[in-house]
Amino acid sequence: MDDLFGGDRERRRPPAGDEGRPLADRLRPARLSELVGQDHLLKDGAPLARMLARGRLASMILWGPPGSGKTTLARLLARETGEPMLELSAVMSGVADLRKAFQEARRLRARGRRPILFIDEIHRFNRAQQDGLLHEVEDGTVTLIGATTENPSFALNPALVSRCHVLILNRLSEEALTTLLERAEAAIGHRLPLTGEARRRLVELADGDGRYLLNMVESLADLPSDREIEVAELAALLQKRMPVYDGAFEAHFNLISALHKSVRGSDPDAALYWLCRMLDGGEDPRYLARRLIRIAYEDVGLADPDAALHALAAAETFERLGSPEGELALVQATIYLALAPKSNAAYLAHEAAMRAAREHGSLMPPPHILNAPTRLMKKLGYGEGYIYDHDAPDRFSGQDYFPEGMARERYYAPTGEGAEKRLKARLEELERLRRERGTAGRRKTDDG
Repeated sequence: MDDLFGGDRERRRPPAGDEGRPLADRLRPARLSELVGQDHLLKDGAPLARMLARGRLASMILWGPPGSGKTTLARLLARETGEPMLELSAVMSGVADLRKAFQEARRLRARGRRPILFIDEIHRFNRAQQDGLLHEVEDGTVTLIGATTENPSFALNPALVSRCHVLILNRLSEEALTTLLERAEAAIGHRLPLTGEARRRLVELADGDGRYLLNMVESLADLPSDREIEVAELAALLQKRMPVYDGAFEAHFNLISALHKSVRGSDPDAALYWLCRMLDGGEDPRYLARRLIRIAYEDVGLADPDAALHALAAAETFERLGSPEGELALVQATIYLALAPKSNAAYLAHEAAMRAAREHGSLMPPPHILNAPTRLMKKLGYGEGYIYDHDAPDRFSGQDYFPEGMARERYYAPTGEGAEKRLKARLEELERLRRERGTAGRRKTDDG
């Protein structure tokens, strides 16, 4: 059972000096004090520090980017508390593996132990599998430590999240990565032959991922030491790393939010960065085209009516050209929308009008704007008193078109930005004419 769940991992490892082991495995911290980049969880008064002071862990979800040390931290916590740890990967395990783990946990509980069940990539479990954890977590059969790269709010069942502490691991800072780099060089026995700039670039390429940094160090370990490698040559030696992006989970929502708000904030350069981050990560360009159309109506609005035409044209252009040529149309639309004058007046008008429609949804239109195709409807006053606006001065009668018994309400309030400046002036003029001419078309209410 120990072999199955990694409980006797040290016995099965090759000797510590075995150079065949991957560098990332050889440099796994043996003590919590050696873990880099996650001091906020371990310093005095922090959540894990308080649990360790009590000598007992609570069930938890470790949420952090790849290479931030989630698995290492879980193993160190088990070692620190002296409790056995059963390890599963949600990618490779199913319900049968969970049952086997619970059976072993009950055996350990009967011997007075508090087994830790570590599940890597726990967000890969489906809803039924996650629900299968609830009883054993709640009754204390296991202390669950789940590791995930995805936001638990989206990726995990609320019932499971409510039974666990969610602890956030940070992507490793440049300082933490530099510490790892120095440890790696000590492990391989020499300093990498890199210029200072190339060394900094190596840390940047890791993008906060400690494991990826150590893998790069390992690939560079056999470089000749007769000269130092420059940045340009370093780029040729290392393969480009694919950006961390999963369109099904939180990265998708984070990046589209960043794109939308950068356009709303009239920052074309930031908007282009987020657009290209998503394209480079494999996002469907059609989804991005749809979002640009939404931005045109929601955030630019009538301040620049042409913005919607640009967004729609970009979407159609992409459909005709495809990738990568059609992506230039999305780039151009993004720049246009970012630099366009902004107004959410139409968006707010829609919300206000919807609230009014829900509140006054049973009121009929006023009789004078109803058609009267039958004699009975004419007798009931349908259409009586209607003034044909095209025959009125300035083609404006000033009549009231709201339901009887409902006062006029203002939903659309132009901002005065771009083309809305003309619309604002037009509204003010119509309001003046309405006050002058509205008496003839205003219907009397019970109040007179």
